[in-house]
Amino acid sequence: MYQPYPTSSQMPELGKPLIPPQVKHAITAMYVGAAATIVGVVIEILTVNATKASIQKKSPHLTASQLNTTEHALIIGSIVSGLIAVAAWLFIARACKNGQNWARITGTVLFVLATIDTIGSAISPVAGPVKAWWPVIWLAGLVTVILLWQRASTEFFKGMSPR
Repeated sequence: MYQPYPTSSQMPELGKPLIPPQVKHAITAMYVGAAATIVGVVIEILTVNATKASIQKKSPHLTASQLNTTEHALIIGSIVSGLIAVAAWLFIARACKNGQNWARITGTVLFVLATIDTIGSAISPVAGPVKAWWPVIWLAGLVTVILLWQRASTEFFKGMSPR
């Protein structure tokens, strides 16, 4: 026999709001940013000798030992900072997918810091391919921030916040 109403006293669960296309695209842009960051680390490692030569040209007073130490620091720094950046991209993407408003705020703050870093890095003595790749990563951040602050995205994040 058909019963038009549920027999239990519990109300049916309400599903999570659908993720709007803007947030989905922002998440995709974050994955692209993570991948671009990995490529950037590889470029930095592959061009470390060119960066070392650039540093030597800018600071001819450095000894061979100081240059070698700088080279090792550059490689280690590139790997560590790259891993941290990739983890941040992925962590924030996951949190945005779950509707965590703090994630888009944090992502925006990190984008502002990345903008300052990208501008400052333009004058640093690094290899040309490294300087050319930084804007690619920055652009992924710009696209992400624009998408995360559109009206549909804001409504999604507000709808996911506890009242």
